[in-house]
Parts: sequence; structure tokens; C-alpha cells
Amino acid sequence: MAKNLIFRGAATALITPINADGVDFKKLRELVDWQIEQGIDGLVVTATTGENPTLTDEEHKECISVAIEQAAGRVPVIAGTGSNYTDHAIEMTRFACAEGADGVLCVTPYYNKATQNGLIAMYNAIADASTKPIIVYNVPSRTGVNIEPETYVKIAEHDNIWATKEANGNISAIAETARLVGDRLAIYSGNDDQIVPILSLGGDGVISVLSNVLPKETSELCRLWFTGDHDAAMKMQLKYLPLIHALFSEVNPIPVKAAMAAMGWCEDYLRLPLTPMSEGKRAVLMDLMKEQGLI
Repeated sequence: MAKNLIFRGAATALITPINADGVDFKKLRELVDWQIEQGIDGLVVTATTGENPTLTDEEHKECISVAIEQAAGRVPVIAGTGSNYTDHAIEMTRFACAEGADGVLCVTPYYNKATQNGLIAMYNAIADASTKPIIVYNVPSRTGVNIEPETYVKIAEHDNIWATKEANGNISAIAETARLVGDRLAIYSGNDDQIVPILSLGGDGVISVLSNVLPKETSELCRLWFTGDHDAAMKMQLKYLPLIHALFSEVNPIPVKAAMAAMGWCEDYLRLPLTPMSEGKRAVLMDLMKEQGLI
């Protein structure tokens, strides 16, 4: 287990309920309450699943404030504050810290990318400006840049950088990162189909899309692992693989918004360039949700 933890277990990468009029903050509050009642271990707002690229700064900030206020300290709230413009990431990070976030999630820079030295410099600059711990977010399929295991060693030297959300999909590279950083950096799975594999390497949990629809079960999977019932955790991982695959059959958060709309938590509404789920893949997702008793 890592020395410093913002949470241990499952934290939901929460959707942002949006309709044609804007963000539905009433539904956001209800979602926060439901997730906590279901036993989730933490909440991550205004990240990829929360559609932060198409939120205005005002909406982004209000989502952070509302989630923190509604959670009221019952679980840690982590705010997505990353940007490909470091000054903007610093601005959003300072705001989240001032509002009382328990930590911030900062994605690697997208489009302009970065060298490994650039990543180290960027994360140090954000960490210097932050008063709360930072979770680094590595998702090269979206950003075009990968954090190398050796780079994590440098990043982990900063006292404010506590963890990584690893979504590079490369278990061998994640194992090497775990070997190199030891207990200096918590590792959270960023892919729901790799929760148990990353826990088996000493990971501390998952920042999950699946837990939008199954918060209780995703947290239970992690708890089973941590209490030593590895076989039961493995069986849960395999049980939910078809649903996980359906939730990622189109670009996140398209499928999970369709799923949450079917459960009555939001409208199936996304801002361009995202569009609602194609009918064939939607049908597969809905059938799997029916099998799980979700709709």
C-alpha cells in the first residue's frame, strides 16, 4: 500500500448530467448522494467521463463546487483540473483546492503533447501551485503522449504528487512503474477491465466508469481483493467484462451516458463532437444492463 492515499478502492469518474439548457445541477446532487449511499469510496468530477472538454469554465467550476458541497466530507471528492495549457490547469487546480477538493486529477497534455522532460516540468509546476494532492492521469489513447515508468520516478519526487490513474493499457509498463516507484506513488486503474490485474501489482483501486452504473459492486470488487478474497474479486472482474466492453464500445462517455439515461439519471444528451450511441451498440448495452437488473 502506498504511503499517501486520497482514497482506497473505487472512485467513480462521474458523468455530468447535461441537457439542452445546460448542466442539471439538481441531478448532479442526486447522483452524488446515490453514489455515496451505494458505498462508493470516492468521486471524481469534471474529468473525461464528466465531459470537461465541452464544459465552460463557469460550468466546470460550479460542478466542482456543487459536488464538494453535496458530498459534505462523506467521501473524498477529486476534481479534474487538467489542461494542455499549464497555466489553465494551475488556475483550475487553485480553484478546486480553494473550494475544498480532496485532490485533483491532471491529465497529460493533449494535442501539443510533451516530451518526458516537459511532462516532469508541467506536473511540478501544477504541484507547486496546489495545496492538495495530485493524481496524474496517463491516457495516451486520448492524448497522444505516454508517461514512461522512469518518468514516474521523477514525478513521484514531488510531495504533492501522490498517485497515478493509469490507462495506458500496458500491464508490463504498469508493472515496471510499480517496481520503480514502490510505495511513493499510488496506482489506480484507469481501465475497468484491468482492475484486478493492477490490484495484483500493488494497485490501490480504480477510477471507474463502470461504477457509474454499479457503484456498490465496483467497490465490493476492490474490497474483496483487499481483504484477501482474490478468487471472488477475479470472478467479479470476469462477470462484468461484457458490460465493461459495452460501456467502451464507443468513445467514453457516449455509452455510459446512454446507460445512465436508461436508468433515469440523466438525458441521453452530449455536446458535439460527441453524439448519442449508435442503435446496434446501444441494443447490446441495454441487453447486458437488463441481464444485470439495472433496467
